[in-house]
Amino acid sequence: MKKFIYIFFTAAIVLLGYKLFFSPRQTESNSPRYGTIICFGDSLTYGTGARKGMDYPAQLSKMIKKTVINAGVPGDTTASALRRLERDVLSKKPDVVLITLGGNDLKNGVARDQAFFNLKQIVVSIQKAGAGVIIGGIRIPLRDRGFAEGFRDLADQTGAVLIPNIFEGIMGNRDLMSDPIHPNEAGYGVMAEKFYNALKTN
Repeated sequence: MKKFIYIFFTAAIVLLGYKLFFSPRQTESNSPRYGTIICFGDSLTYGTGARKGMDYPAQLSKMIKKTVINAGVPGDTTASALRRLERDVLSKKPDVVLITLGGNDLKNGVARDQAFFNLKQIVVSIQKAGAGVIIGGIRIPLRDRGFAEGFRDLADQTGAVLIPNIFEGIMGNRDLMSDPIHPNEAGYGVMAEKFYNALKTN
């Protein structure tokens, strides 16, 4: 009987030691760890050019299997977005905010300094509320007016994560655009992938 008990306890110790030292560790999930995610912006966030439920926030939501709030308003400028920031973003206490703004300022001839003054207020207000910020920048050849540089400066000043050109690989590709300005459903899928990658690595 004593021999049996000795063998039993020896086997138990060996098994426990194996689990402790040789069992594979649980790997961290690649899914973004954020709770409330808000996409704040203009028609690129709203999803102009795609069917309902195929905008980039909706496609991002499917990728991460979490609800993503679409707070996009077509035609929004940095000024109009700033005016609705409290209502549509800060009041919801987000963990991270994804921003696509500035394109309408560029199109409407708003001075770069004014556009980025507004955008900086938006970013800093979100950060002061305790949320992270990821900015989808834009770079439009021949019509940029220094906006691409403005996005880089803004990211440097605030520490926000910057995707330098959210349109990269999309604009000019007929398979990904619904019109000269807006992506189609496949194009919004590319945008969602860019934001997804930024969320995973930050």
